[in-house]
Amino acid sequence: MDAFQREFLETFGGCTVIRDLRGFYLSADGKREKEKIVLLYADTPFDFQQHRSEVTEYADALRETAREATEEESILIVVQEIYHSV
Repeated sequence: MDAFQREFLETFGGCTVIRDLRGFYLSADGKREKEKIVLLYADTPFDFQQHRSEVTEYADALRETAREATEEESILIVVQEIYHSV
């Protein structure tokens, strides 16, 4: 998790971390599993429509890096366009 925090800090200037969330899912063998979840997010300065391919490639690379670095059964990376009125 520290590596992703550093990545988002250096790439986007910061991130938010929410710890101690809980989730439930069905594992590959059909068992109900409970797990701790850490939510890590960052705002990006990119116009999503203009930089869609770069953003999706970056998200895919993050997922692969997380998959290689952990023993998690699945990794979810979400990219969502939102509007901020600052």
